[in-house]
Order: sequence, then structure tokens, then C-alpha cells
Amino acid sequence: MLKDIKSRRLRAGEGRFAIVASRYNGRYVDAMVRAATAELKRAGAKDVRVVRVPGAYEIPVVAARLAQAASCHATRNTQHTAPLSAIICLGVILRGETVHAAHIGEAVSRALMEIQVRHEVPVIHEVLLLENEAQARARCLDPKRNRGREAAQTALAMAQVMGALPR
Repeated sequence: MLKDIKSRRLRAGEGRFAIVASRYNGRYVDAMVRAATAELKRAGAKDVRVVRVPGAYEIPVVAARLAQAASCHATRNTQHTAPLSAIICLGVILRGETVHAAHIGEAVSRALMEIQVRHEVPVIHEVLLLENEAQARARCLDPKRNRGREAAQTALAMAQVMGALPR
């Protein structure tokens, strides 16, 4: 059962966030990007960078580059800019008549998990593998259930968790 997203009062502090979003199925992804950006700004995020890619399959390579830069920054401890607090990945994959969508979804999921573990930067996975456009409308266009908003809340929570852990 699809549930409404509960409003949480999370603060971004000095947090910097990146959103990597596909252009494919733009109507749905654009709505998630708007919701995620608004949630991060509402929480006081210092910086929100949006990077657009052609499709879901291209999201991991950009997330990896951003995570690598963030982890290199953390080890060098430079004072120029703060490292990324989290990377939010947004996309919509609609199943078709073949297994292609499932292959894309599995590859993206595996890659995003590996990126966050390797670089110790939270990578929030909201690349949705959906059966049809009705599911996409419910999860992306409905403000009470927008998964972009939920992804931003998860990113804020993970930024707090990671900030409380020793380096």
C-alpha cells in the first residue's frame, strides 16, 4: 500500500547536497526534482546542485564522480567548500514488454549501493522501477506521496547520522 510521506522537521545545517536526475520520463522526474529541492531548501541546505543525465542508466557514473570528489575532499580536509552531505538519485523506469527495464533497475541499484559504500557518502536511491504510468503519477505527481520529497528527507537524516560518526 502506498503511504503518504510524513512531514519531518529535519535541518540541513551547513549541508551541501547533489541531485542526479534523469531526463527520461521527464514529467515524473521533474516533479521529484522540484519536491526534493524544495524540501532541502526548506531544511536550510546551504547548497543544492542538480545534475541532469539522459536516462536512469547514466545516473551511477555521475553519482560516482560526485562521491569520489566528496570523499577526496574529506580526506584532504580543505577549507574551500564543505564536502557533499548526500547525493540523491532520481529517475523513473517504466516496465515495458521486455525485461530491459528490470536489467536497468538492477544495474542502477547495484551500482548506487557500491558507490555509497566505497566512498562513504550517502547515496539516496529513488530511481523507481514502476509497472505503469498510474504508479508513476501516484509516486511523483501527488504532493503527499512524492518520492523526491521522501528522498530529500532521507538525505537530511543520513547527513545527520554521518555527521555524528567519527571520521
